[in-house]
Amino acid sequence: MQSEESGREVPARSRPVAVITGASAGVGRAIAHRFGRAGYAVGLIARDAEALEEVRREIEEVGGRAVVMPLDVADAGAVFAAADHIASTLGPIKIWINDAMVTVFSPVWRMAPDEFRRVTDVTYLGFVHGTMAALRHMRPANKGTIIQIGSALAYRGIPLQSAYCGAKHAIRGFTDSLRSELMHEQSRIKLMMIQLPAVNTPQFDWAKAHMPRSPRPVAPVVEPEVIANTVYDAIQRPAREYWIGFSTLKVIFGSMIAPGLLDRYLAQTCISGQQTDRPIDGSRRDNLEQPVHGLHRTRGSFESEAVESVFAAPASMLRLAPLAALLGTIALAVAAGRASRSTRSRHRRNEQRSELG
Repeated sequence: MQSEESGREVPARSRPVAVITGASAGVGRAIAHRFGRAGYAVGLIARDAEALEEVRREIEEVGGRAVVMPLDVADAGAVFAAADHIASTLGPIKIWINDAMVTVFSPVWRMAPDEFRRVTDVTYLGFVHGTMAALRHMRPANKGTIIQIGSALAYRGIPLQSAYCGAKHAIRGFTDSLRSELMHEQSRIKLMMIQLPAVNTPQFDWAKAHMPRSPRPVAPVVEPEVIANTVYDAIQRPAREYWIGFSTLKVIFGSMIAPGLLDRYLAQTCISGQQTDRPIDGSRRDNLEQPVHGLHRTRGSFESEAVESVFAAPASMLRLAPLAALLGTIALAVAAGRASRSTRSRHRRNEQRSELG
């Protein structure tokens, strides 16, 4: 196996080790491919053993090496044990990437408390468990990198994804606290959060949903490989946060500058904007409690509109943030006005119709 950077042969035990949670599909799978191609030994964590074996074979086909650890990241003990096994098998863990998630598309009042709990256990506490496992291995050596796969929704909640948005907000708060603790002890461990736009992943095909039509990402949409490349580049150029896509900037700055205006814009656009024209029927399977076998893949069902290249940069490099915020607010105001007129027109045509069914 040759290192992508140097072209030199890399002995199996000498490969740097990266661990990825949520590695069986979507962004996690794309990241696993990217690090495998670069010569890393990869620890693959997710629930579906068969899907993880597929990823392992894909990595080995490009000359990489991988270890499969089927588990639920909501189980802290299982995550800790997996980290120990990966380190003993592949070598010291250099990079840990938290990506595992589940979500429920639903108005709050249609969700059960257990659904909120499950999303929190996986999407928030799964990151906590992964981070704690990484720290157990990195702190003795005082080196390593932990990456949290975040979202623009870590700054701004949107309708129909309250549990997921709450978890992403929690991840950002947790990560900020940990960062200060590491700085206090002058640790050399690097901690980053990558804030994503909407991504074309299979989650929209298998997420649990309580709404009339099947879920879709809020446009514009990017391919998972865009995220994987940014994550890999971030390892070479560490920063506190990376923001991917102009839509992410607009959401973050809009929330900072004009949160009330953003409330109204999201209310008018993000109910229908997260639903396709396809009704949900009784045959839909969801992955909230158990994985949906046979649907694991890197890309989702929206390739026709997804792009393969977008803006990505460390948040600290956005020197023109005030101007960007102003322009984003103006654009948001224009869009909100258009959405409001469209909504009024639609209501006049059919006053009895409700977007929520």
